[in-house]
Amino acid sequence: MEYTVQRLASLAGISTRTLRYYDEIGILKPARISSSGYRIYGQEEVDRLQQILFFRELDVSLDKIKEIITDPSFDGAAALREHREKLLEKKKQLELLIANVDKTIALTEGRMEMSNKEKFEGFKKKMIEDNEKQFGQEIRQKYGNDKVDQSNAKVTNMTEVQYNEVTALAEKIKLTLAEAFKTGDPKGELAQKAAELHKQWLLFYWNEYSKEAHAGLAQMYVDDERFTAYYDKEQPGTAEFLRDAINIYTGIKK
Repeated sequence: MEYTVQRLASLAGISTRTLRYYDEIGILKPARISSSGYRIYGQEEVDRLQQILFFRELDVSLDKIKEIITDPSFDGAAALREHREKLLEKKKQLELLIANVDKTIALTEGRMEMSNKEKFEGFKKKMIEDNEKQFGQEIRQKYGNDKVDQSNAKVTNMTEVQYNEVTALAEKIKLTLAEAFKTGDPKGELAQKAAELHKQWLLFYWNEYSKEAHAGLAQMYVDDERFTAYYDKEQPGTAEFLRDAINIYTGIKK
């Protein structure tokens, strides 16, 4: 079975413009070009498009998808199994959030009681999954699966009081760091206070603290542009300033 751009776009539920763009960036080339100049797609291309759309559903970037599916060692069957597992996780998360909303509606209508723990259950799980999606690979490579899983378990078991405390602490770090940055001195009192607050914040997520791990995380804030963008949003250079303050605080680097 062969498909033109129009027919394949209709089959997949996407726009013809999307298919043409996939061709332009080399992620999905047609099997051939007809004598009339039309792109023609075969079964192999249909299967590849399915893989692309699965990856897109999981919010994988096109650059990353291209890197994955053009790898000579790419295993389509194994990828489908992985897609299935991740989609099941996503389904579980959505079901949890839906149940959370249903309970809240029932609570507001006076049809049931709902504990504060239940109110936060879905949101804590989403926070974990969002962090895994955005930073999971790097963090697991740096600290290992066991430590990351333990950290996720601490978040899952976090009480409302703890949740409120860590949220307030994060805001306090942000404000203290902004004031410290104005001094330009990572050794100064405000900068060291920011480093101490950052340590306290970490203890909500880590089972144990080490100066080496703290300094390593601070370096990641500088090395990884996603972390840097978060800290440098209001004032460029803040990520490096925090790194320097934590290095001084821990004594790992001079």
